[in-house]
Amino acid sequence: MIQAARLHRDRHFTLEKLPAPPAPREEEVLIEVLSVGICGSDLHYYQDGRIGPTVIEEPFILGHEFSGRVIAVGSGAVDGNHQPLTAGQRVAVDPMNPCYQCEMCEKGYVNLCCNHTFFGAYPTGGAMRERMICPARNCFPIPDDISNGAAALLETVGVAIHAVDLGKIKLGSTVAVIGCGPVGLLILRLAKLAGATELYAFDKYSWRVEKASAWGAAYAATVDQANPIEAVLTQTQRRGVDVAFEAAWVDETVEQCVAMAAPGGRVVVVGIPVEDNVQFSYSTAARKGLSILLARRMQHTYPRAIALATSGDLDLDDVISHHYQLEDISEAFARNHAYEAGIHKVVIDIHS
Repeated sequence: MIQAARLHRDRHFTLEKLPAPPAPREEEVLIEVLSVGICGSDLHYYQDGRIGPTVIEEPFILGHEFSGRVIAVGSGAVDGNHQPLTAGQRVAVDPMNPCYQCEMCEKGYVNLCCNHTFFGAYPTGGAMRERMICPARNCFPIPDDISNGAAALLETVGVAIHAVDLGKIKLGSTVAVIGCGPVGLLILRLAKLAGATELYAFDKYSWRVEKASAWGAAYAATVDQANPIEAVLTQTQRRGVDVAFEAAWVDETVEQCVAMAAPGGRVVVVGIPVEDNVQFSYSTAARKGLSILLARRMQHTYPRAIALATSGDLDLDDVISHHYQLEDISEAFARNHAYEAGIHKVVIDIHS
């Protein structure tokens, strides 16, 4: 038997004993889960019992940002780099399970697969458990200098990489990020690495703004300290920024991104709205000729994320503010949901 945490729609977790996973089949691996990050989408499930039209109909297991240790391998088990996997390897796991056969997969847009499943997205159970079966090709071996928690965050890095790719940042670009949670912080840092020279960051919480400054923002403020639109327009002599990233919970923040984007600029929406709709001024966006893009997960970004994490350019452990054990998952989610002071990324450590 293994232990797992199930979320109920009433913001309540139960720790349960489940049958141990079977032996891995062809091209599968059995992993011992090491660390699991709590993502904003997990908080949506926790708060609302849903994400958009996807509603939790029965208790299920969250967790899509995770690392593990390979325990057993099925025949033909090769990793995401097309190399054989062996027992004992630590891996980061891509939670996306595309079909690799539909039109979008054939075009290389596996993040848009019409027939996919996704670990930790209802009804497919995630990694808040001791062991699980994963497709071998979803696994990416991680070097010794990446911690278990940092390896779990490679999924978050992948989301940020995909968002920055959509932003098409050039050398000397100006960039604004609204929402300085883990994804926003990573977007900020990657934008700087990509060549952005002026970076502006905004959030509700002062400790997040402080972290954004430490991670490269030239101007960072809480929304109580400064109106984000006016602050950006003042700092840029009314021009606006080349790329504005929305990395919050998609309410008035999309309109703010549209208002602060320069003519011909790009707005990249990464956050998830509570009410499953987005509003912004059409005339403002149209007159500026803005490109408005919605980021959907990632596209084979793990090799790039691992390279960045080992280069010294990204200190992923610096994003992690709290570690909990699986038996403390209720406290971990409650504190993360309340955005208690000092909360950045919360990680559940299941094995060491």
